[in-house]
Amino acid sequence: MKKRVKGKSLKEIQPNTTYIGCTFYLDCVDGEDFVGTEFDNCSFRGIFCDWGRDEYGLWMGFTYKDVYQVMRWIRPGTFMIGSPETEEGRYATEVQHQVTISKGFWLAETACSQALWKAVIGDNPSQFKGKRFPVEMVSWDDCKAFTEKLNEQMTEWQCCLPTEAQWEYACRAGTTTAFSFGNRITKDQVNYSEDGAVEIKSLPCNNWGLYEMHGNVFEWCSDWYREYDISITVDPVGRNGGTDRVIRGGCWGDSSWSVRSAYRNRSGPDFRIQDIGFRFCLRSQ
Repeated sequence: MKKRVKGKSLKEIQPNTTYIGCTFYLDCVDGEDFVGTEFDNCSFRGIFCDWGRDEYGLWMGFTYKDVYQVMRWIRPGTFMIGSPETEEGRYATEVQHQVTISKGFWLAETACSQALWKAVIGDNPSQFKGKRFPVEMVSWDDCKAFTEKLNEQMTEWQCCLPTEAQWEYACRAGTTTAFSFGNRITKDQVNYSEDGAVEIKSLPCNNWGLYEMHGNVFEWCSDWYREYDISITVDPVGRNGGTDRVIRGGCWGDSSWSVRSAYRNRSGPDFRIQDIGFRFCLRSQ
């Protein structure tokens, strides 16, 4: 039986609860807390100022210096990372094996926009200029500085880059095909084999509400690059050190086989180019 709460100011959400006429001040919230909840005439304030459920799942929104960003809740789960040997265009480094993501996390529904980057960092290094375009010409080190600066302002959660396993799990969104859209893609679904980036949310999202996981710009991951260690099956991360960081998703200039869900690439953490950007995730402290 659901608990009913009326007319209160609250700083947390409890699962399996119906809230009526409440005001929430949420600096940090776990998506699992929303299981079985209902809201009637409630308002949201604090860092997370907006939320909702749709056909893709749970989302929360926050505003930073007038720039609005939507985050999607990625629930825990188990999937097959990598690609089968029969997949067209695969590399030997994509050894397929089972991986479990044991904890849910919030992931930005788009690559970081130039508007948000400028709001946090104060400049815009991108070649393809536009507030709604993904920021590019940013190194892994630059992205680390972005997350650290955002964390200084919002101390109740940790802003960071997703791990490579988290990234592919979110990209696949429950699919096992070469792309989240199936085993073939079109230019109406993915920005690839083109001359430049396009605006975020220009193309269809995947089954979990995430846009442009394939193509447009590569996205930095937190891991140091290494060959897969198939013995690590729960929350794998890269090696403790190295020379290259993982980049995922392919880019606007790549062929279709380079924007597959399993495709892996790497670059030095100080490397910048006009086809690499990033999307960030949030975890509770």
